[in-house]
Amino acid sequence: MDVIDLRDFYESGLGHMARRLVLRRIRHLWPDVRGEAVLGLGYATPYLQPFREEASRVIAMMPAAQGVLHWPAGEAGLVTLAEESELPLPDLSVDRIILAHGLEFSEQVRPLLREIWRLLSDRGRLLIVAPNRRGIWARFEHTPFGQGLPYTAHQLSRLLRENMFTPIRAEGALLIPPVRSRMLLTTAPAWERLGDPWLKTFAGVVLVEASKQIYGAEPARSGRQRRRIYLPATNAP
Repeated sequence: MDVIDLRDFYESGLGHMARRLVLRRIRHLWPDVRGEAVLGLGYATPYLQPFREEASRVIAMMPAAQGVLHWPAGEAGLVTLAEESELPLPDLSVDRIILAHGLEFSEQVRPLLREIWRLLSDRGRLLIVAPNRRGIWARFEHTPFGQGLPYTAHQLSRLLRENMFTPIRAEGALLIPPVRSRMLLTTAPAWERLGDPWLKTFAGVVLVEASKQIYGAEPARSGRQRRRIYLPATNAP
């Protein structure tokens, strides 16, 4: 999806609700990131703000095909464009990576996961936030979770194992249908509580946390490749 479409969704009432519920699950999985470096890939900025109060560093990268928007608002930019197969950070430089609105739109899934493996520290953690193939949100195209390729938790776990990661645990979020009714949106927290745990199979979003397999090895790249460099986003329109 275009970055403008993603921004507009998260500025809507439905988007505000989705952000709160997904972020609640993220914080359940990662309650403390003090002293760690956090990277958001894809369109992860709606979920990064709380980590800025704890982490030693928080930055974001958006894929070149999607576009980029300045973040955070009113402050120096902490986001840039990047080729998903050539992320411009050193090896072992990040402790936590949130991949949101990225995997389901990626045309280079395995190169992307290889780059994430390279960036993660040995004890680092990857958290994928992706549309749930079994959930109702994947069947409605008016939200970002109804776009791209959805996954089940099992499919994500298998994909991670095939790319030198070890899945640790899986969660679900967004049990409420993707409707714009203000009255129904106010009941969203109750849906999350009532649906836990058996309805989580049909949640709109699946979250899978993984660690890197230390014994894995990154394949050598053949030949010399030209690396593209992107400048950070600015406040300019």
